[in-house]
Amino acid sequence: MKDLVFDLIEKEKVRQSEGLELIPSENYVSKAVLEAMGSVLTNKYSEGYPSFEGTTDWSEAEIAEKVLPNHRYYGGQINVDRIERLAISRACKLFNADHANVQPHSGANANEAVYYAWLEPGDQVLAMNLGHGGHLTHGSPVTRSAKIYKFIPYGTTKTGDIDYDEMESLALENDIKLILVGYSAFPKIPDFKRVAEIRKKAEQKWGHEILLMADMAHVAGLIAAGIHPNPLNFGFNVMTTTTHKTLRGPRGGLILTKGKVGSPIKKIENKNLENIPTIIDKAVFPGTQGGPLEHVIAAKAVAFGEALKPDFKKYAENIVKNAKKLAEELKKRGFVLQADGTENHLILIDMMKSFEINGKFYEKAMDRVGLNLNANALPGDTGGAFKPNGVRLGTPAITTRGLSEKEMIKLAEWMEKIAKICQKAKEEKSLDNYSEEFSKIKSEVQTLALKFPLPN
Repeated sequence: MKDLVFDLIEKEKVRQSEGLELIPSENYVSKAVLEAMGSVLTNKYSEGYPSFEGTTDWSEAEIAEKVLPNHRYYGGQINVDRIERLAISRACKLFNADHANVQPHSGANANEAVYYAWLEPGDQVLAMNLGHGGHLTHGSPVTRSAKIYKFIPYGTTKTGDIDYDEMESLALENDIKLILVGYSAFPKIPDFKRVAEIRKKAEQKWGHEILLMADMAHVAGLIAAGIHPNPLNFGFNVMTTTTHKTLRGPRGGLILTKGKVGSPIKKIENKNLENIPTIIDKAVFPGTQGGPLEHVIAAKAVAFGEALKPDFKKYAENIVKNAKKLAEELKKRGFVLQADGTENHLILIDMMKSFEINGKFYEKAMDRVGLNLNANALPGDTGGAFKPNGVRLGTPAITTRGLSEKEMIKLAEWMEKIAKICQKAKEEKSLDNYSEEFSKIKSEVQTLALKFPLPN
């Protein structure tokens, strides 16, 4: 008899098939990625690292054939080593990195490892304000790292861009050790060159090295495809990312570094930016994690291989085209957008300014028709985490399924209809009296969604 879990998995597959995923941090992986993640590699313990020799110089055939000494604490690693080395090699090619640590279990773990590698308790970090689009791991007081390090938040301007003048002032007023550019809700492209210049001024002021870190979890796929600037090409030392979202791999984390790659088992004599790849390796294991998830690392390697193919660039281009078209159509229908549009895959809508409803109310209404997005706070928002004024949506997942600019017009039409239902339902504080209207839209959503099957 099948476990009930499998029944629920099938129901989730139906839900995904019959609806459209607009949450910008979600995507659909390929069948090959799923197969790697569900493989026998889940049986293997592999604490430690493979040899890094040749991972940026050798062909994939050489990496897959050679048997090298490793730095593991268990035997039986011959195939695991080769797979992890392939993942490292492909990640370095994708992102023009000197080294890659493919072991972090998540983007949050990746960020924590970088902090642990470079900072001492009480050190100060410049990072984007959560309320202006930053991420929880960039200094939210509810996180562990915020209790250990002092995060100084910078914000965005009225036009929705990073306030670089504020960032520079804060960097020169506070003895910082790390500048972080990263976000979970930001629709523009950062000026990495300007941030590197700010770092240089701050280093001259304080007389020590400052780590430049970019958390590009949302746009890593766009960077890999070459349609978004790569912070590593502008003097950044470290780039962290998740491996899902626009990169379209399994859920997991990745740390990319510039610098000298050394042995993860030897003592580091100098804690400096040149040695940051090895310092971070030690911070991941044994510093912050135990055994790596080699089945997930295999799935990362498959996803990186897919991202190196020419058709991935076209996919990434279509993500941005769809996002810009959807933003344009939403504006036509009275939606007020943060930054007046988007330069990447992500759109932020001020639902209070648009239709005088809060983001959570709108999110619940969208759920009823199989269109999934998430409520999100905006700068100056007073609605709190569960009643923010904004919503966040994006196009990576629907672009994977093959939706094009033509379908963005229909999406905007549905979103306007749902917003107007919410306006009527607002006084009643309930959506229950509008089941018939929701049912009609849901049927239309389902019809469209089934024309674009899941890739797996």
